[in-house]
Formats: sequence, structure tokens, C-alpha cells
Amino acid sequence: MTFDRDSIRAFRFTGCDFDACSGIARLGYAFDDGPELVETITLSGAPFALGGARAQAAEKALRLLHLITGVSYYKAAVPEEIRIDSYGIDADTAALMEELYLNGLGEFAYRNGLNLHGRIRFPVADSGIGADAAPLGLRRHALVAIGGGKDSLVSIEALRAAGVDQTVTWVGGSQLIKACAERTGLPTFNIGRQLAPELFEYNRQGAYNGHIPVTAINSAIMVFAAVLLGVDQVVFSNERSASYGSLIEGTGEVNHQWSKGWIFERDFGGYVQRRIAADLHYYSLLRPLSELAVARQFAKTDRYDAHFSSCNRNFHLLGERPASRWCGVCPKCHFVFLALAPFMPKPRLVSIFGRNLLDDAAQIPGYDALLEFQDHKPFECVGEGKESRAAMATLAQRPEWQEDAIVERFDREIRPQLNASELDIAPLLAIDDEHRVPPALWDKLRAYFTA
Repeated sequence: MTFDRDSIRAFRFTGCDFDACSGIARLGYAFDDGPELVETITLSGAPFALGGARAQAAEKALRLLHLITGVSYYKAAVPEEIRIDSYGIDADTAALMEELYLNGLGEFAYRNGLNLHGRIRFPVADSGIGADAAPLGLRRHALVAIGGGKDSLVSIEALRAAGVDQTVTWVGGSQLIKACAERTGLPTFNIGRQLAPELFEYNRQGAYNGHIPVTAINSAIMVFAAVLLGVDQVVFSNERSASYGSLIEGTGEVNHQWSKGWIFERDFGGYVQRRIAADLHYYSLLRPLSELAVARQFAKTDRYDAHFSSCNRNFHLLGERPASRWCGVCPKCHFVFLALAPFMPKPRLVSIFGRNLLDDAAQIPGYDALLEFQDHKPFECVGEGKESRAAMATLAQRPEWQEDAIVERFDREIRPQLNASELDIAPLLAIDDEHRVPPALWDKLRAYFTA
């Protein structure tokens, strides 16, 4: 099929189904009357025995997954009409989808010069996914998303300390994540995701392309898995810094990681309990912590030093990957190195990355962006500018760091332009109270994080 994004008038959700014997979910989409695009989600452990209320909840979770995963395909043409062919949704569901598509595609819209405000409208019916949910009697067990970086490992160790049974879970075929998951010594669960191959051909033919809210998609996949497995918690590791985007002159705030932010967690988690299962808890365990507080916690153990990586170049669907776990030149490498530096002995940190990123003058532009100095925060999952500035100011006071090229330049050129009272790292390590962690569990976790 020849794909002409400008001639397309409608995006269709053609249908979805799940085979409990094979563990394969099929999610169908189409543009206008064109061919069906089918994505598959494969869950190991089949067959799944479902019946009664849990079967109904699984069907609702599948439809929610179908709607959310559609963002990967809708973005190819962003047509003004959206159709749902095989079931109806209520106003509550439509509002959640419109919020997710609009904000989750914020960076995509900015980079493509599109205005999606008022354009995304999901059709509302009186029946379907919107029926109120009851408790399913789910067992106390957590599916914990692991991405191979420091954050999820901090969550896993915190839950271990709190005595919560958990299964380390990831979506996709990353060998790096697999090795990190196995390093935990806990049960693991790998979920396969295969995008419709036609989407890549459409991209070659000029479809709109760009960043999507992948955390929202993985969240929906894991909620569906939790219902199938009969467990009561889906745990992510998004810290409070994720709620703040890049401030762009003439545009305003654009948040690369919107679906990692508090608003998405609050609205999606509340929806799951209202519409899928009243006793299914979706939450980010690290929401009360800043990026710096997470880095401090991670630095307390060297268990994962040789296994973790937050370098996004390791996780691209297409394109080259770095030869090592850290490319050393992307915003994620820059930020993780800087965030860990105040809390970790210098030789240990340099050993993890293979070099000292703060003693390389070629990295100055990248660090200026993190500091929000003559540039905006990068479109990456990095901490707030105030965190980077406080971390850099802390290093400038330490003999082992203060002569490194980027630290020395910060202290000489940038620090005099800043308000000294805003460079104290201590207030940024405080624990917040805005989160969805179950109260009894949070009482244990607060003590753990402040020990």
C-alpha cells in the first residue's frame, strides 16, 4: 500500500483478541479502508486459566491496551477522525485517551510542527470498557518493570527489603535488561512485543514519526499481564523529576517523559482501579524521590555496577548500539554520571563508565543543556536543571572533582551567575508525599529510604 499521510481521513481501531492457550494478544489498526496493521503481545506462561470476573477484567484490560498502543500507529498520519469498530467506550475512557495522546505526543508534535490541541477526539458510546470494577481477590505480589537502569534496581531492592514478593518484568528482547533482571536473583517475566511491520514501511514513505509515550504502553501491557496472572501490583520506577519537561522559548513546556510523570500515573492508576480491578494497584515506587535521591540510594550498593545501563542508545528499536554499556556522549550518560558523582567514590564511578565524562571539554554543550544554561533541558529522561546545577556545585567544592574541565568551567563561568541559595543539594534529597504507593507499604519504604 502506498502511504500518503495527507490524504488519510480516519484512524481505526479494528479489533483486539487474546488467545489464552498461546498467550498471544492481537491488536488491530487501520487507516481509512486500508489493510489491517496487527501488533502482537506475547506473554509466556500460557495457557492462562480465566473465568468469571477475572475474565471480564482481562477483556477490559485488553481493550485498554488496544487503545493505548494505538498511539504508535495514529501518529503516522494524525487524522482528525478516530473510529473504534468492535466495541464502545465511555466518556471516562475517552477523556483518558485524549489526555494521553495529546500530552504523550507533545514532543512528537513539537518536532513535526503540528498542533494537536482540539484534534484528538475519541468517540463516546454508552457501553463497553467503562463498567465499574470490583475487587478480584488478587494475590499480594508485584510485577516490577525493569529497564536496565539504576531506577528500577533501586525499586527492586526497596521491595525486597520491605518483604514484598515480586517478579522482575520487562517488555521486548533486550539482552542487557535480561542480564540485569537475572542479576537480581528474583523470578523474571519477559513479555514480547512485535509492532506491525507495515509501520516501518509507512515511515519510509513519509509517515510522521517521532517520540511516543512508551511508558504508557508498557504500563498497559503490564496491567493486562497482572490480571492474567492474578497479582495485585504493577510497579514502575518514575521519580518526581519526570513530571517536569523542557521549557522552550515561544512554545512553553514540552515533556519528553510525560507518561513517566505524576499526572499520567495518577490518572491511569485511578482508571485501572475504577474500571479494571478495584484491588489492582498501579504506582511508581520512586515518585516521592528526586533523581538525585534515587542516585544516592543506588550508590549504597555495588551489586549492579557491572550490569546496569541508562544509556538510551542501548535500547533503540533501530540503528546502531554502542559497543559498551555507556556511549558516554548522550544526555542520559551525561546526567547519570553527574547524578552519581556526589554520592560515589570517583574511582568507582569512572570504572563504571570507562572514563571521566566531567574531564572532557568536548562534553560542555551537553552539560550546558542539563544545567539549562543557554539551552533547554534535553528531550531525554534526565533530572531537572536545578538538580544538575546543585550536583555540579557540590562537585566544585570537592578537591577530587574541582579541577576536572567541566566542573572547573562551571565554577568559573556559570556559578557566579546563579543564586547561591538555590545550589544546596540537601533540599533536593527530601522525600515528597505525592504518590500512589499503598500506605502500609510506604510506611516501610519511607524508613528504608531515610535509613
